[in-house]
Amino acid sequence: MSTPLERDLIRQSAATLATAIAEGEVSAREVTQAHLDRIWEVDDRVHAFLHVDAEGALATADAVDAGRAAGDPLGPLAGVPLALKDILAMKGVPTTCGSRILEGWRPPYDATVVERLRAAGIPILGKTNMDEFAMGSSTEHSAYGPTRNPWDLDRIPGGSGGGSAAAIAAFEAPLAIGTDTGGSIRQPAAVTGTVGVKPTYGGVSRYGLVALASSLDQAGPCARTVMDTALLHAAIGGYDPRDSTSIPDAMPDVVAAAARADVRGMRIGLVRELSGEGYQAGVEQRFREAVEILEHLGAEVVEVSCPHFEYALGAYYLILPSECSSNLARFDGMRYGLRVGDDGNASVEDVMSLTREAGFGPEVKRRIMLGTYALSSGYYDAYYGQAQKVRTLIQRDFDAAFAQCDVLISPTAPTTAFRIGEKVDDPLAMYLNDVATIPVNMAGNCAMSLPVGLAPEDSLPVGLQVMAPPMADDRLYLVGGALEGALLDRWGHLLIEEVPSL
Repeated sequence: MSTPLERDLIRQSAATLATAIAEGEVSAREVTQAHLDRIWEVDDRVHAFLHVDAEGALATADAVDAGRAAGDPLGPLAGVPLALKDILAMKGVPTTCGSRILEGWRPPYDATVVERLRAAGIPILGKTNMDEFAMGSSTEHSAYGPTRNPWDLDRIPGGSGGGSAAAIAAFEAPLAIGTDTGGSIRQPAAVTGTVGVKPTYGGVSRYGLVALASSLDQAGPCARTVMDTALLHAAIGGYDPRDSTSIPDAMPDVVAAAARADVRGMRIGLVRELSGEGYQAGVEQRFREAVEILEHLGAEVVEVSCPHFEYALGAYYLILPSECSSNLARFDGMRYGLRVGDDGNASVEDVMSLTREAGFGPEVKRRIMLGTYALSSGYYDAYYGQAQKVRTLIQRDFDAAFAQCDVLISPTAPTTAFRIGEKVDDPLAMYLNDVATIPVNMAGNCAMSLPVGLAPEDSLPVGLQVMAPPMADDRLYLVGGALEGALLDRWGHLLIEEVPSL
């Protein structure tokens, strides 16, 4: 007779699966195959994956099983499969960044994050869908079509990392890697009822991460529980000499913090500017209920003001396009990826122009033009320069707030998941989805989103955001673990278990 574990491998936590593999209760191959079967079963409706590397994933799983049989020690996540956002280079596996301009490109090397996943014995199931070059809040700007939210297939799974979040929420993978430039790990986590962490900038190597905005981009872990997220964070984090932005200091013990899950004596700051007008009533209701739980758990909750946060969105949408306009200049139809118009007679300039016209989508073109304008002669000081001054003011707001509090909290996103197509023709409405997450990226801090219930008006997930100072990532897990545990006691199950069957 089969055990519950064997019958339902895809619904287990990563920690449970890792223990079962280590103890020989189930093989890494069986776990990986169960998730591959799930992908074949549901991904035609969800569209979380752009490429599935079944052969590579099973080979890693077999290596883990062989190592266990030989008595080799296994890492904390050995044999547990993962979905990888398609912005990280993986040797020999297509890496498109959700763009036609990189269609068919197979990197000759692994990103550091991928190297560390391989070293940890984590099978990589494949590459997940994303907004083109990470530009978007809904995954509707992918050149390969939108990903759908498993809670409601007519709604967005967030962006740009909607593919990674949807893969977890649809039980296609227990773990995923996302990247967060202005909220692209946290906002998808919020609207899919999952957990996502944007680590301290420089806490996880950016080597092999295709750059959008180099001063903002940060890879991070995604999962269905706080502990699973911590285990993945520990596997990928730490110093990398190949990344000039990498922090050489020791990474905080996020796993121990997740296990401790205690907020007694902590001062938690409620950010006044990240609520009110523009925030859905059900989002605010579930957020306030979560705040009451934190107080009941022994935290002191105080209101703090960060007056310059209201300027973060405007400054971000000057800094990001400016950096992306220079970063994306390398995609020119000459070296890799798409090449259009190369008939033997066309000039280099013509081929570059035709390739970029055909290969870049409308949102990418929009931001390149904005950035090029902001950096142009006569406008640099007025736009880019001023935006950097605002960035400094936001950092000072955080410094002042963290002088009073251990962490700050807010809703992760102002609304629940909106319908596919609802905002795609209104860029400004789309950009407003990032209003609560952007300040963290501007300052280089760390932050987590975790689910705190369903909004009463639409029965869709709501996320709470926890923000901490640089290199204080462990505080995220103390708060997240405590709140998750309290909600588990209240509900009797994780929120993700309420996701409709596909």
